[in-house]
Amino acid sequence: MSDQELCIEIAKVVKEAGGRVFYVGGCVRDKFLNLENKDLDIEIHGITPEKMIELLSTIDDPISYGSSFGIFAIPGYHVDIGMPRRERNTGNGHRDFTIDMDPFMGYENAARRRDFTINALMEDVLTGEVLDYFGGIEDIQNKKIRCVDPETFIEDPLRVLRGCQFASRFDFEIDEETINLCKTVDITNLSKERVEEETKKALIRSKKPSVYFESLRKMNQLSYWYKEIEDLIEVPQDPTYHPEGNVFNHTMEVIDRAVEYQDKVSNPYFYELSCLTHDFGKTITTTYENGHIHSYGHEVQGLPIIKTFIRRLTTNKELSRYISNMVVLHMRPLQLSRSKSSIKATNNMFDKAFYPEDLIYLCMADSGLDENDENIIFLKERYEIYKEYMARPYVTGDDLIEAGLNPDEDFSKLLDFSHRLRLSGVNKDAALKQILAYKKQIDKTKETS
Repeated sequence: MSDQELCIEIAKVVKEAGGRVFYVGGCVRDKFLNLENKDLDIEIHGITPEKMIELLSTIDDPISYGSSFGIFAIPGYHVDIGMPRRERNTGNGHRDFTIDMDPFMGYENAARRRDFTINALMEDVLTGEVLDYFGGIEDIQNKKIRCVDPETFIEDPLRVLRGCQFASRFDFEIDEETINLCKTVDITNLSKERVEEETKKALIRSKKPSVYFESLRKMNQLSYWYKEIEDLIEVPQDPTYHPEGNVFNHTMEVIDRAVEYQDKVSNPYFYELSCLTHDFGKTITTTYENGHIHSYGHEVQGLPIIKTFIRRLTTNKELSRYISNMVVLHMRPLQLSRSKSSIKATNNMFDKAFYPEDLIYLCMADSGLDENDENIIFLKERYEIYKEYMARPYVTGDDLIEAGLNPDEDFSKLLDFSHRLRLSGVNKDAALKQILAYKKQIDKTKETS
């Protein structure tokens, strides 16, 4: 049985008991947007919670994975099953609510508790009838994000980020009233997990991730969770190289260009965050010299700023390591390609990169150069050479032991030397001779010291 067939089966047994079942939320919205949505949400009206569980049990044993929100599921299916509910705000956080299920509150009242009109549509599972009490279909047609009820909207601060995320994903515009409403909401008590979730959706599910941050900027809501991004607004750039203006404008262009390469990199989310943070260091390194603007060393000086930003969103150490590695190296590809540097130099750069190909795509997003640019062609050719060098036989620790050496305190030096010879393209036999000679030199130095 498919997810949709499960929904129909539930709707049939609920109807026999005097109730009614609707598709709600994103799955209805995405249908009008002609977008695929594999996760279905249904809402059951007109029967008690006890009766609902009894009816669901005739199909399979339901599990309550969001009991505090009255959300149920049946194992093996991507269907969220809920009932209309009333929410009472008890604090400033996203989770500071008490929830009371009320299956008899009525369809319009149930829809009213939704955040935005585009998410307040309800579609009868059996008949296909769509209930649209707040103009959601018209807002979809007009590409507009508009809150349903200003009074209840402000009770959930996460809705500020969700509105910006939807605008970014669907390339919609947030209406002025909703923007002004969002200016009044305190989002500082949100959990980092929820903020990261909305950030991630905006970065990897949008054609223009910049809309997310531009929308937050309009709402004056960058200053807490995204302070480092807001700081970029005041940082100028040399118009000769950056006609787009300040570092914020540049960064927005970079993350938008990066979307094109998300299916080619090792981790789209990590990659987009690298693009987002790559110039944070310019806030502390930008200077004027001889009529020009410079940001010498920003790729290194920005690391503490980046780490502060990342820690505010997540404790993911792998992500932090990836970004640090990418940002430190992000200037090198273009520097080496423009100077047509040696194979040894490009090999050393690729060897330092955790994901060398990702580094090339960061360079492309940053510079705006495409696949046909001579610098990118150069880098990709050199990357192929690097991979070919790395595929050649090379001297290992076992080879050194076989040659009569003991794995002593100098062994790591010898292996490092072996790796440098490998990057230089020295064949294995010649490399072994050089390493053994290097070992003799080390021993001789020890004897005379």
